Amino acid sequence: MRRGLQIVCSQSRKIMLAPVMLVVCLVLIVPQNGGGQSLQTVNMAIPSRSFQMVIYPLAAQKGYMKEEGIDLRVIYIAPVTSIQAMLGGDVHFTGAGSSALVSIARANAPLKVIASTNDRVLQWLLTHPNITNPKELKSKRIATTGVASIATFMLKQILAKHGLDASKDVIYLDPGTNNQLPALLAGTMDAAVLSVEQRYVGLDKGMREMFFFGNEVKNSWGTLGTTDKLIKENPKLVGAFVRATIKALRYLRQDKEGAIAALIKFSGVSRQQASRLYDDLIPTFTRNGAVDEEAQRNDLNIVRQVVNSNDTVPTAKAYDFSFALEADRQLNQANWRP
Repeated sequence: MRRGLQIVCSQSRKIMLAPVMLVVCLVLIVPQNGGGQSLQTVNMAIPSRSFQMVIYPLAAQKGYMKEEGIDLRVIYIAPVTSIQAMLGGDVHFTGAGSSALVSIARANAPLKVIASTNDRVLQWLLTHPNITNPKELKSKRIATTGVASIATFMLKQILAKHGLDASKDVIYLDPGTNNQLPALLAGTMDAAVLSVEQRYVGLDKGMREMFFFGNEVKNSWGTLGTTDKLIKENPKLVGAFVRATIKALRYLRQDKEGAIAALIKFSGVSRQQASRLYDDLIPTFTRNGAVDEEAQRNDLNIVRQVVNSNDTVPTAKAYDFSFALEADRQLNQANWRP
């Protein structure tokens, strides 16, 4: 049977993820007949069709998951719900690693971040064109993804670095999911924290880019999480999944045309937009799926603020990049190339 990528999106299609019934969109990876090869079905939850998430369906399309004995099912689920599903055993991995860190800090959840696709934060602050420098943000209204979100606390660090009192000088507001850019364009907000796709729209409509978070703070982005239970009980599967992911990361960096084609198929963006995304973001992708200790500590410091705790989680409790580093070593030793 020919292998392909089927996307099934239906309001009537539901999947039971204990204990909640969710309407989701499934990406079904249909495997080739492998001459009797037995593949293990693995469920991967991702929160969006953003560029960094393309590596997972890409790893299946290129056959990297199959090479590792995995039949991948990608499920679109909101970040917090994906954590619940993973803890309940319905999902093996989640692309919402930041939510896993919050759960570790808030509730001592038995989770780990095991890979990071990016070592720079893919968030931007755009403003009206009349705001020309950070100090002109004083007393201005900023649309955020949540007044207590990770991105907002990162923004506070950035504003403080540029001489503002981040707690008093600006007004943080949450206009609701995906309403940050419309609020900025409508003039009800003076600035907005935006994703890369929203950033392009804002720039094309004359907004000013004030900050690229990736140039201002050192944190991870696009993190992969799993459970301590899976790491303990099936380290071979975890290692295989991460190895396929690292292969996809290498492919992404090496083959621009192939990466653009995969992104168009995955996200539904135009070729022009996909090429723009690739050129802008490919330098932010990690080479080995890991970030250094400083970035890990910075992540956990932000998470401590999000959960309003005086205690910072030790990096060893929250991260285990040994699978990524070992996969990178093995691929280097084998002189593996996409």
